[in-house]
Amino acid sequence: MASEKCYVLIPGAGGVPWHWHRVAAELRRHGHDVVAVDLPNDDPAAGLAEYADAVVRAARGRTGVVLVAHSLGGFTAPLVCGRIPVERMVLVAAMPPAPGEAPGEWWENTGHGAALAERERLDGGPPDEDALFYHDVPPELAAEARSRERAQSGGPFGRPWPLARWPETPTSFLLCRDDRFLPAAWLRGLVRERLGIKPEEMDGGHVPLLSRPRELAERVMRLSGG
Repeated sequence: MASEKCYVLIPGAGGVPWHWHRVAAELRRHGHDVVAVDLPNDDPAAGLAEYADAVVRAARGRTGVVLVAHSLGGFTAPLVCGRIPVERMVLVAAMPPAPGEAPGEWWENTGHGAALAERERLDGGPPDEDALFYHDVPPELAAEARSRERAQSGGPFGRPWPLARWPETPTSFLLCRDDRFLPAAWLRGLVRERLGIKPEEMDGGHVPLLSRPRELAERVMRLSGG
């Protein structure tokens, strides 16, 4: 029988705990402890260190911790591993950083612009913001998600990622094949290059938290032995 885990869910840029609510419900249904972290992402004075502090506070005292990080959360999750016991990280459609790289440098360093342009060429033109992020999310749910988003501050984007190397914590990566923001064909290579692992793949766009919560929860549990 799988042991109970504590899944600590880290939002992406502008995200709030609500964005994880459908996944959290699935994980709790299987008997797991769940904490969705409230990041200070609208505070211009807060950077990655403060984001990591928020995760540590939310997870302190819990056991069997699995960090599940979405998008920009890929910069935050590794900073937590040396501060509390973490069994595994699961990165979901995330931005894997390089040592010393500020999030604001990530786009150019990784060739994201060219990858996005190629995806737009294949799609017949640039999508609007809704289509970029929420194209496979039910419209009413997408509207609520937009209404709950915070204005992401620039706080973390100019500050270097402070680790010299990726933590020893076991890491899995879930890539979304229909992601229009982080195109799969490009992200596959970036994950192998930066993390040295082959990403697991699932259908869906950039926000499977809302579009495919049951499948995402099941994959996260399987990857973490939960």
